[in-house]
Amino acid sequence: MYMRKKVLITGASRGIGLKTAELFALNGYTVYANYNKNTSELFALRDKLAAQGCAIIPIHADIADYKQAEQMFLQTDSVDILINNAGIAQFKQFIDITEQDWDNMLTVNLKSVFICSSLAAQNMIRNKFGCIINISSVWGVTGGSCEVHYSAAKAGVIGFTKALAKELGPSGIRVNCIAPGVIATDMNSSLTDEDILALKEQTPLGSIGTPAQVAQAALFLAQNEFITGEVLNINGGFYI
Repeated sequence: MYMRKKVLITGASRGIGLKTAELFALNGYTVYANYNKNTSELFALRDKLAAQGCAIIPIHADIADYKQAEQMFLQTDSVDILINNAGIAQFKQFIDITEQDWDNMLTVNLKSVFICSSLAAQNMIRNKFGCIINISSVWGVTGGSCEVHYSAAKAGVIGFTKALAKELGPSGIRVNCIAPGVIATDMNSSLTDEDILALKEQTPLGSIGTPAQVAQAALFLAQNEFITGEVLNINGGFYI
């Protein structure tokens, strides 16, 4: 009997997470789609793809809260693939960043990666199989002016990925990271037309990325069984 592989995607209600949920579902995975606040697009996608025999199961949880994340994993039984996608951004000069800003950024963007990876790894280690994909950012590689706290959190995700790949590799678990450049999502909706034009001019391929392109990278990493500890840059050449 054919058994669908199961993937859990955090922050799957919009943007990169939503497109990743769609792509994995269309490729035969059972998708557990985590959301916290936004629901309309995710539930509409679930209903649309159900008619095609695809399985998307929305699960509500604030994954920066250990108890809520633990309950979420209990609903999934055991997942083969975890995609840590949930995140927030904030554009602020360094001297204006408050302690609350800092703590909130690292809690959502880094602590949640630790929590979900820790919970997923328990069954993965027992099964001697698993794949964890973390979504970082180009700013985690290069640093971004006026986004020090965001850059620090995303750099932490990269370090976390490399260390965990070394530790869990002997248990048959692969851990990789995607570092998107500027992607057309709600997170970047505050950028002006002039900002977008300037970013395009700095990008050799001359365009802004799409959530679907990042989703394709996640599917590639999920399916290639000899890649671990890598940071896959999806940025059109913005950073080389």
